[in-house]
Amino acid sequence: MKSRLILAGVAALASAVAMVTVVTATTAAAATVRYEAEAAVCTGTIDSNWPGFSGSGFCNGTNAVGAYAQFTVTTAAAGTATVGIRYANGTTVGRPADVLVNGVTRASAVAFDGTGSWSTWATRTVTFPVDAGSNTIRLNPTTANGLANIDYLDVTTDSAPSPSPCAPPSASPTAGQPKVTVWLAGDSTMADPSGGVCPVGWGNQFAQYFTANATVRNSAVGGRSIQTWLYDPNVTSTMDSSGECVISPVTYSSRWQAMLDATNGLKAGDYLLIQFGINDSTSTCPRHVGSARYQQLLGVMAAAVKARGAHPIFLTPVAAITCSGSTAVGNRGFLTETNNAASANGVPVIDLHRLSYTLYNTLGFCPNNGDYSAGPVGAFFCNDHTHFEAAGARQIAGVVAKALRDQQIPLAAYLR
Repeated sequence: MKSRLILAGVAALASAVAMVTVVTATTAAAATVRYEAEAAVCTGTIDSNWPGFSGSGFCNGTNAVGAYAQFTVTTAAAGTATVGIRYANGTTVGRPADVLVNGVTRASAVAFDGTGSWSTWATRTVTFPVDAGSNTIRLNPTTANGLANIDYLDVTTDSAPSPSPCAPPSASPTAGQPKVTVWLAGDSTMADPSGGVCPVGWGNQFAQYFTANATVRNSAVGGRSIQTWLYDPNVTSTMDSSGECVISPVTYSSRWQAMLDATNGLKAGDYLLIQFGINDSTSTCPRHVGSARYQQLLGVMAAAVKARGAHPIFLTPVAAITCSGSTAVGNRGFLTETNNAASANGVPVIDLHRLSYTLYNTLGFCPNNGDYSAGPVGAFFCNDHTHFEAAGARQIAGVVAKALRDQQIPLAAYLR
């Protein structure tokens, strides 16, 4: 029953619901719409061998972590949806699943306990916000037992009170929000693809998590350490007596100069996310960067960003897939240096290294007998097991977006 999770995409999000100021209002009636599983995306089969289901069948997915059923539902207005999930679980073992709405986890490990038999159906109810227009609702099992059999979703939306005819609507909650640019500086694990399906950096998939008031500008470049990103093409292959690469002339790269440009670069209120540490550990120049030098250059970037009234955010380097037995483990350096530089410069830090290999464990990537080229792992990573295909990049971008919320970093106000 149930294949593993590979996010197929995040549906385009509509604008936020408009707030209204009214003297008198009538509450719009709640509308319930049924969405049958046979019309959904089911990573398994649509079966009809157990009685009691609605419609022409139910989703019987593959037994695996992340094997999903995904429904596309349409709502007339943004608001809160109460969703009844009709299911059957003929085992005595629960089959919990996360509920993702438009790519964001809205309910974790929702219990789909045993119902006594596969022909005995029950309903589990969850509530979460939805956007106006099209929304994706995905049920992602969190254990190797996969999903319960899923029959349908009953979606009830409670729209906001409707105003009296003469009450003018006020601006939407995001209308007064200043527009910002989210700048990205990093290496190939963050960069836009240069062609083909691999590699795709997570920065390439980041914009879909933000409202229209935030514009993502990805200036990450493959193969760069923090020093070569800042000083290309002037970092030489010569190492000086201190063990650092010689820069000649000491002139910033065009990409950093563009960010610092007074007219078109970083503005007050903007954000710069900085992720290096993968190529910096190279022993030879030009990519080599020592520990102290790495922290110094992070400080240089942070100071320049703050001087423009913008906000730097540091990230530890995203993890590749490395397994110790059945457990994904850390494999990057410069973690301590990134955290030390964050403390020294008063900059928030997202531990993307830990968050990424934690995700790999959640998705069950390591119990695969060392085969990283096929199945969910193969669709997440390129063949080098280090860089991402688009599906993997999208999930890493979602991890960063979730960290912004979890850590209450102000940029989270711009997330969908």
